[in-house]
Amino acid sequence: MTLKGAATAAGTKNYKARFPNAAENHFREAQALTLSSIGIGTYLGNWDDATDESYAKAIVEFVERGGNVIDTAANYRFQRSERSIGAALKSLSEKGFSREELFISTKGGYLPFDGEPPHDAEKYFRENFVRKGIASFEDLVGGSHCMTPKYLASQIEQSLRNMSLETVDLFYVHNPESQLTEIDRYTFEARLAKAFEMLEEKRAEGKIRFYGAATWNGFRVAPDNQSYHSLERMVGIARQIGGESHGFRFIQLPLNLAMPEAFLLKNQAVSGKVYTVLEAARELGVSVMCSASILQGRLVHSVPLEIRQTLGNPTTDAMTSIQFVRSTPGVTTALVGMSRSIHVEENMLLTGFAPVSAEIYQQLFS
Repeated sequence: MTLKGAATAAGTKNYKARFPNAAENHFREAQALTLSSIGIGTYLGNWDDATDESYAKAIVEFVERGGNVIDTAANYRFQRSERSIGAALKSLSEKGFSREELFISTKGGYLPFDGEPPHDAEKYFRENFVRKGIASFEDLVGGSHCMTPKYLASQIEQSLRNMSLETVDLFYVHNPESQLTEIDRYTFEARLAKAFEMLEEKRAEGKIRFYGAATWNGFRVAPDNQSYHSLERMVGIARQIGGESHGFRFIQLPLNLAMPEAFLLKNQAVSGKVYTVLEAARELGVSVMCSASILQGRLVHSVPLEIRQTLGNPTTDAMTSIQFVRSTPGVTTALVGMSRSIHVEENMLLTGFAPVSAEIYQQLFS
Protein backbone atom coordinates (compact mmCIF):
# COMPACT_ATOMS: atom_id res chain seq x y z
CA MET A 1 0.00 0.00 0.00
CA THR A 2 1.34 3.41 -0.99
CA LEU A 3 1.07 6.15 1.62
CA LYS A 4 -0.52 9.21 0.07
CA GLY A 5 0.39 12.81 0.80
CA ALA A 6 3.36 14.52 2.43
CA ALA A 7 4.23 16.50 5.54
CA THR A 8 1.93 19.50 5.95
CA ALA A 9 1.75 22.55 8.19
CA ALA A 10 -1.39 21.25 9.90
CA GLY A 11 -0.13 17.68 10.15
CA THR A 12 3.21 18.59 11.72
CA LYS A 13 1.49 20.95 14.17
CA ASN A 14 -0.81 18.09 15.15
CA TYR A 15 2.26 15.94 15.69
CA LYS A 16 3.77 18.54 18.02
CA ALA A 17 0.48 18.62 19.96
CA ARG A 18 0.96 14.93 20.79
CA PHE A 19 3.87 15.95 23.04
CA PRO A 20 2.64 18.74 25.36
CA ASN A 21 5.51 18.07 27.77
CA ALA A 22 8.26 18.54 25.19
CA ALA A 23 10.74 21.23 26.19
CA GLU A 24 10.58 24.66 24.61
CA ASN A 25 12.17 24.77 21.16
CA HIS A 26 12.37 21.01 20.79
CA PHE A 27 10.06 21.64 17.86
CA ARG A 28 10.90 24.48 15.48
CA GLU A 29 9.49 25.97 12.30
CA ALA A 30 11.12 25.35 8.91
CA GLN A 31 9.52 26.05 5.53
CA ALA A 32 6.07 26.38 7.19
CA LEU A 33 6.45 22.96 8.85
CA THR A 34 6.90 22.04 12.51
CA LEU A 35 9.92 19.76 12.80
CA SER A 36 11.63 18.05 15.72
CA SER A 37 15.09 19.26 16.69
CA ILE A 38 16.33 15.66 16.59
CA GLY A 39 16.08 13.51 13.47
CA ILE A 40 16.81 9.83 12.99
CA GLY A 41 19.52 8.86 10.54
CA THR A 42 19.84 5.47 8.86
CA TYR A 43 23.37 5.38 7.43
CA LEU A 44 25.33 2.77 9.37
CA GLY A 45 24.70 -0.91 9.97
CA ASN A 46 25.01 -4.35 8.43
CA TRP A 47 23.04 -5.33 5.36
CA ASP A 48 21.08 -8.17 6.96
CA ASP A 49 17.52 -8.92 8.03
CA ALA A 50 18.25 -8.44 11.73
CA THR A 51 19.49 -4.89 11.17
CA ASP A 52 16.51 -4.18 8.90
CA GLU A 53 14.13 -5.19 11.68
CA SER A 54 16.10 -3.29 14.30
CA TYR A 55 15.97 -0.10 12.24
CA ALA A 56 12.24 -0.44 11.60
CA LYS A 57 11.56 -0.82 15.34
CA ALA A 58 13.87 2.08 16.19
CA ILE A 59 12.11 4.38 13.73
CA VAL A 60 8.70 3.52 15.18
CA GLU A 61 9.93 4.19 18.73
CA PHE A 62 11.60 7.43 17.60
CA VAL A 63 8.31 8.76 16.24
CA GLU A 64 6.46 7.61 19.36
CA ARG A 65 8.96 9.54 21.51
CA GLY A 66 8.75 12.91 19.76
CA GLY A 67 10.78 12.84 16.54
CA ASN A 68 9.18 13.46 13.16
CA VAL A 69 12.26 13.92 10.94
CA ILE A 70 13.50 10.74 9.22
CA ASP A 71 16.59 10.86 7.00
CA THR A 72 18.00 8.28 4.60
CA ALA A 73 19.59 7.84 1.16
CA ALA A 74 19.29 5.45 -1.75
CA ASN A 75 22.69 3.93 -1.09
CA TYR A 76 22.39 3.56 2.69
CA ARG A 77 22.81 -0.13 3.43
CA PHE A 78 22.22 -0.89 -0.27
CA GLN A 79 18.59 0.37 -0.28
CA ARG A 80 17.78 -1.57 2.90
CA SER A 81 17.47 1.57 5.03
CA GLU A 82 14.77 2.98 2.78
CA ARG A 83 12.94 -0.33 2.92
CA SER A 84 13.19 -0.37 6.73
CA ILE A 85 11.59 3.08 6.73
CA GLY A 86 8.81 1.73 4.54
CA ALA A 87 8.15 -1.05 7.05
CA ALA A 88 8.20 1.44 9.93
CA LEU A 89 5.79 3.80 8.18
CA LYS A 90 3.32 0.96 7.73
CA SER A 91 3.48 0.19 11.46
CA LEU A 92 3.14 3.86 12.35
CA SER A 93 0.08 4.20 10.13
CA GLU A 94 -1.51 1.28 11.95
CA LYS A 95 -0.73 3.04 15.25
CA GLY A 96 -2.59 6.17 14.15
CA PHE A 97 0.23 8.40 12.91
CA SER A 98 -0.65 10.12 9.63
CA ARG A 99 1.71 10.67 6.72
CA GLU A 100 1.13 14.45 7.09
CA GLU A 101 2.83 14.41 10.52
CA LEU A 102 6.18 13.05 9.32
CA PHE A 103 9.00 14.66 7.33
CA ILE A 104 10.99 12.18 5.26
CA SER A 105 14.16 12.98 3.32
CA THR A 106 16.30 10.87 1.04
CA LYS A 107 19.24 11.39 -1.29
CA GLY A 108 20.45 10.32 -4.70
CA GLY A 109 23.83 10.45 -6.38
CA TYR A 110 25.81 7.38 -5.40
CA LEU A 111 25.18 3.98 -6.94
CA PRO A 112 22.77 2.26 -4.53
CA PHE A 113 23.24 -1.42 -5.44
CA ASP A 114 20.48 -3.73 -4.24
CA GLY A 115 20.46 -5.45 -0.87
CA GLU A 116 24.17 -6.23 -0.77
CA PRO A 117 27.43 -5.35 -2.51
CA PRO A 118 27.44 -6.78 -6.04
CA HIS A 119 30.09 -9.27 -7.12
CA ASP A 120 30.60 -7.18 -10.26
CA ALA A 121 29.77 -3.47 -9.87
CA GLU A 122 30.38 -2.76 -13.54
CA LYS A 123 27.94 -5.47 -14.58
CA TYR A 124 25.37 -4.16 -12.09
CA PHE A 125 25.59 -0.66 -13.52
CA ARG A 126 25.43 -1.89 -17.10
CA GLU A 127 22.35 -4.04 -16.53
CA ASN A 128 20.43 -1.64 -14.31
CA PHE A 129 21.28 1.72 -15.85
CA VAL A 130 23.13 1.55 -19.17
CA ARG A 131 20.86 -1.00 -20.89
CA LYS A 132 17.77 0.83 -19.63
CA GLY A 133 19.01 4.12 -21.06
CA ILE A 134 19.17 5.78 -17.64
CA ALA A 135 22.90 6.54 -17.52
CA SER A 136 26.18 5.73 -19.25
CA PHE A 137 29.64 4.99 -17.93
CA GLU A 138 30.66 8.48 -19.12
CA ASP A 139 28.12 9.93 -16.67
CA LEU A 140 29.90 8.40 -13.67
CA VAL A 141 32.44 10.34 -11.62
CA GLY A 142 34.87 8.31 -9.56
CA GLY A 143 33.13 5.18 -10.72
CA SER A 144 30.22 5.66 -8.30
CA HIS A 145 28.63 9.14 -8.47
CA CYS A 146 26.10 10.38 -11.01
CA MET A 147 23.78 13.38 -11.04
CA THR A 148 22.33 13.45 -14.53
CA PRO A 149 18.60 14.22 -14.65
CA LYS A 150 17.61 10.73 -15.84
CA TYR A 151 19.69 9.07 -13.15
CA LEU A 152 18.37 11.22 -10.30
CA ALA A 153 14.81 10.81 -11.58
CA SER A 154 15.27 7.03 -11.49
CA GLN A 155 16.51 7.30 -7.90
CA ILE A 156 13.43 9.27 -6.86
CA GLU A 157 11.15 6.61 -8.31
CA GLN A 158 13.19 3.87 -6.64
CA SER A 159 13.05 5.62 -3.26
CA LEU A 160 9.28 6.08 -3.51
CA ARG A 161 8.91 2.36 -4.21
CA ASN A 162 11.26 1.36 -1.40
CA MET A 163 9.36 3.43 1.17
CA SER A 164 5.88 2.90 -0.35
CA LEU A 165 5.37 6.66 -0.63
CA GLU A 166 3.52 8.85 -3.07
CA THR A 167 5.72 11.84 -2.21
CA VAL A 168 9.05 12.32 -0.46
CA ASP A 169 9.27 15.59 1.46
CA LEU A 170 12.89 16.33 0.62
CA PHE A 171 15.24 14.96 -2.01
CA TYR A 172 18.92 15.88 -1.76
CA VAL A 173 21.57 15.70 -4.43
CA HIS A 174 24.02 13.61 -2.44
CA ASN A 175 27.55 15.01 -2.00
CA PRO A 176 27.58 16.97 -5.27
CA GLU A 177 31.15 18.05 -4.47
CA SER A 178 32.18 14.55 -5.59
CA GLN A 179 31.75 15.80 -9.15
CA LEU A 180 34.37 18.51 -8.67
CA THR A 181 37.16 15.93 -8.47
CA GLU A 182 36.86 15.40 -12.25
CA ILE A 183 35.07 18.38 -13.81
CA ASP A 184 35.54 22.15 -13.78
CA ARG A 185 33.21 24.47 -11.90
CA TYR A 186 31.48 25.77 -15.04
CA THR A 187 30.58 22.23 -16.12
CA PHE A 188 29.53 21.41 -12.57
CA GLU A 189 27.08 24.32 -12.41
CA ALA A 190 25.66 23.37 -15.80
CA ARG A 191 25.06 19.82 -14.54
CA LEU A 192 23.54 21.18 -11.34
CA ALA A 193 21.16 23.39 -13.34
CA LYS A 194 19.97 20.40 -15.36
CA ALA A 195 19.43 18.41 -12.18
CA PHE A 196 17.48 21.26 -10.58
CA GLU A 197 15.31 21.59 -13.68
CA MET A 198 14.32 17.94 -13.38
CA LEU A 199 13.72 18.33 -9.63
CA GLU A 200 11.37 21.24 -10.26
CA GLU A 201 9.47 18.97 -12.67
CA LYS A 202 9.23 16.30 -9.98
CA ARG A 203 7.84 18.91 -7.61
CA ALA A 204 5.18 19.78 -10.16
CA GLU A 205 4.34 16.07 -10.47
CA GLY A 206 3.97 15.75 -6.70
CA LYS A 207 6.84 13.27 -6.38
CA ILE A 208 8.91 15.56 -4.12
CA ARG A 209 8.09 18.70 -2.11
CA PHE A 210 11.54 20.22 -1.64
CA TYR A 211 15.06 19.55 -2.83
CA GLY A 212 18.53 20.49 -1.68
CA ALA A 213 22.17 19.47 -1.37
CA ALA A 214 23.47 17.04 1.26
CA THR A 215 27.22 17.51 1.59
CA TRP A 216 30.21 16.38 3.57
CA ASN A 217 32.86 18.93 2.62
CA GLY A 218 31.18 21.36 0.23
CA PHE A 219 29.79 23.88 2.72
CA ARG A 220 32.50 23.64 5.40
CA VAL A 221 35.70 24.36 3.45
CA ALA A 222 37.31 27.60 2.28
CA PRO A 223 36.26 29.13 -1.06
CA ASP A 224 39.59 28.22 -2.67
CA ASN A 225 39.08 24.52 -1.89
CA GLN A 226 38.27 22.33 -4.89
CA SER A 227 35.22 20.90 -3.08
CA TYR A 228 33.73 24.28 -2.11
CA HIS A 229 30.07 25.14 -2.73
CA SER A 230 28.66 28.64 -2.80
CA LEU A 231 25.19 28.53 -1.29
CA GLU A 232 24.32 31.83 -2.96
CA ARG A 233 25.22 30.36 -6.36
CA MET A 234 23.14 27.22 -5.74
CA VAL A 235 20.11 29.22 -4.67
CA GLY A 236 20.64 31.51 -7.65
CA ILE A 237 20.56 28.56 -10.05
CA ALA A 238 17.37 27.26 -8.41
CA ARG A 239 15.78 30.71 -8.57
CA GLN A 240 16.69 31.05 -12.24
CA ILE A 241 14.90 27.77 -12.99
CA GLY A 242 12.01 27.78 -10.51
CA GLY A 243 11.50 31.47 -9.80
CA GLU A 244 10.99 32.82 -6.31
CA SER A 245 8.91 29.77 -5.39
CA HIS A 246 11.77 27.36 -6.23
CA GLY A 247 12.12 24.19 -4.17
CA PHE A 248 15.79 24.45 -3.12
CA ARG A 249 15.03 25.01 0.56
CA PHE A 250 17.29 22.66 2.53
CA ILE A 251 20.94 21.79 2.87
CA GLN A 252 22.64 19.15 4.98
CA LEU A 253 26.20 19.23 6.31
CA PRO A 254 28.14 17.80 9.25
CA LEU A 255 28.19 19.68 12.54
CA ASN A 256 29.48 18.34 15.83
CA LEU A 257 31.90 19.14 18.65
CA ALA A 258 34.84 18.09 16.47
CA MET A 259 33.58 19.75 13.26
CA PRO A 260 32.15 23.19 14.15
CA GLU A 261 32.86 24.90 10.81
CA ALA A 262 29.20 25.56 10.00
CA PHE A 263 29.06 27.87 13.02
CA LEU A 264 32.58 29.30 12.99
CA LEU A 265 33.90 29.51 9.42
CA LYS A 266 32.85 32.60 7.46
CA ASN A 267 33.13 31.09 3.99
CA GLN A 268 29.91 32.21 2.29
CA ALA A 269 29.24 35.50 0.47
CA VAL A 270 25.68 36.79 0.12
CA SER A 271 25.07 40.14 -1.58
CA GLY A 272 28.69 41.08 -1.00
CA LYS A 273 28.73 40.31 2.72
CA VAL A 274 30.59 37.39 4.29
CA TYR A 275 28.77 34.88 6.48
CA THR A 276 29.04 31.40 7.96
CA VAL A 277 26.94 28.85 6.08
CA LEU A 278 24.33 28.92 8.86
CA GLU A 279 24.06 32.71 8.56
CA ALA A 280 24.01 32.56 4.76
CA ALA A 281 21.22 29.97 4.83
CA ARG A 282 19.12 32.27 7.00
CA GLU A 283 19.69 35.16 4.57
CA LEU A 284 18.72 32.98 1.60
CA GLY A 285 15.65 31.29 3.10
CA VAL A 286 17.26 27.85 3.34
CA SER A 287 16.84 25.48 6.31
CA VAL A 288 19.81 23.53 7.65
CA MET A 289 19.88 19.88 8.70
CA CYS A 290 23.07 18.72 10.41
CA SER A 291 24.50 15.22 10.06
CA ALA A 292 27.13 13.36 12.12
CA SER A 293 25.93 14.86 15.40
CA ILE A 294 27.85 12.24 17.38
CA LEU A 295 30.43 11.70 14.59
CA GLN A 296 29.23 8.16 13.89
CA GLY A 297 29.64 7.16 17.52
CA ARG A 298 33.07 8.68 18.11
CA LEU A 299 31.78 11.38 20.48
CA VAL A 300 29.93 9.16 22.94
CA HIS A 301 32.76 8.82 25.51
CA SER A 302 34.88 11.93 25.13
CA VAL A 303 32.97 15.13 25.98
CA PRO A 304 34.69 17.35 28.58
CA LEU A 305 32.67 17.95 31.75
CA GLU A 306 32.67 21.74 31.32
CA ILE A 307 30.99 21.40 27.92
CA ARG A 308 28.31 19.14 29.37
CA GLN A 309 27.68 21.64 32.17
CA THR A 310 27.42 24.57 29.76
CA LEU A 311 24.90 22.66 27.66
CA GLY A 312 22.56 21.97 30.57
CA ASN A 313 24.01 18.74 31.99
CA PRO A 314 22.50 16.12 29.68
CA THR A 315 22.87 12.64 31.15
CA THR A 316 25.34 11.11 28.66
CA ASP A 317 28.09 12.19 26.28
CA ALA A 318 25.93 11.19 23.32
CA MET A 319 23.09 13.39 24.57
CA THR A 320 25.55 16.23 25.18
CA SER A 321 26.85 15.96 21.62
CA ILE A 322 23.32 16.09 20.23
CA GLN A 323 22.46 18.98 22.54
CA PHE A 324 25.43 20.90 21.12
CA VAL A 325 24.12 20.57 17.57
CA ARG A 326 20.43 21.25 18.29
CA SER A 327 21.43 24.33 20.33
CA THR A 328 23.51 25.82 17.50
CA PRO A 329 21.82 29.00 16.23
CA GLY A 330 20.46 28.43 12.73
CA VAL A 331 20.16 24.63 12.91
CA THR A 332 16.76 23.10 12.27
CA THR A 333 17.47 19.47 13.14
CA ALA A 334 20.39 17.44 14.52
CA LEU A 335 20.46 14.10 12.70
CA VAL A 336 21.59 11.07 14.68
CA GLY A 337 22.01 7.51 13.46
CA MET A 338 19.86 5.24 15.63
CA SER A 339 19.55 1.63 14.57
CA ARG A 340 18.50 0.25 17.96
CA SER A 341 15.66 1.07 20.31
CA ILE A 342 18.07 1.45 23.24
CA HIS A 343 19.74 4.37 21.43
CA VAL A 344 16.38 5.96 20.70
CA GLU A 345 15.36 5.64 24.34
CA GLU A 346 18.54 7.38 25.50
CA ASN A 347 18.76 10.12 22.89
CA MET A 348 15.10 11.08 22.93
CA LEU A 349 15.31 11.94 26.61
CA LEU A 350 16.49 15.23 25.14
CA THR A 351 12.90 16.09 24.25
CA GLY A 352 12.70 17.09 27.90
CA PHE A 353 15.79 19.33 27.67
CA ALA A 354 15.46 22.79 26.18
CA PRO A 355 18.29 23.71 23.79
CA VAL A 356 20.48 26.33 25.45
CA SER A 357 20.23 30.00 24.46
CA ALA A 358 22.52 31.56 21.85
CA GLU A 359 24.24 33.51 24.63
CA ILE A 360 25.05 30.39 26.63
CA TYR A 361 26.04 28.48 23.48
CA GLN A 362 28.52 31.20 22.56
CA GLN A 363 30.33 30.61 25.86
CA LEU A 364 31.63 27.36 24.39
CA PHE A 365 33.81 29.42 22.03
CA SER A 366 34.77 32.33 24.25
